[in-house]
Amino acid sequence: MLDQVLWFATRGAGAVSLLMLTASAAFGLVTVTRFEAAGWPRFFNYEMHRRVSLLSIAFLATHVLAAMFDPFTNLGLGAALIPLASSYRPVPVALGVIALYLFVALIATSLLRKRIGVKTWRTIHWASYAMWPLAVLHGITAGSDAFAPWMLVIDAACVTAAAIALTWRVLPRGTMTATNGGSRLVAR
Repeated sequence: MLDQVLWFATRGAGAVSLLMLTASAAFGLVTVTRFEAAGWPRFFNYEMHRRVSLLSIAFLATHVLAAMFDPFTNLGLGAALIPLASSYRPVPVALGVIALYLFVALIATSLLRKRIGVKTWRTIHWASYAMWPLAVLHGITAGSDAFAPWMLVIDAACVTAAAIALTWRVLPRGTMTATNGGSRLVAR
């Protein structure tokens, strides 16, 4: 019974964590463009980015802890913290471990932003552009149900959302405007 609970907790928390990381990345990308729309205050993007990021910590911690104690993967503490130390799918698990370290760096520097300065924080925050794809690859390659229809839908939704947000981020300001009035992009 406990084995099944750990198995479901590992997979479920991993999937929700990916959804939360994707939402956080999307809100972060939208925030940096300083998107404004009627009825959509600019601070909303920042607050959602921050809150979803904090929420994803809980799901990521649940994912890692459940995986450590799940007898199916038999990770243990070493494999959860040291890349390539896992006997269960070592490279895919290592992708997750590296993504975890990048996420911890993002969280730590965000908490220390006032002390380390915006320039240092921004430089380290660029790690999110590596963290998210590593997390996606980890899920696709490490999960025992990676090709289950429900997980494929989650992966596709996450990749689509991130692609849209990244496209929004890299397009020159003013090239994407809403047609229903009220939405506009503000130059930085």
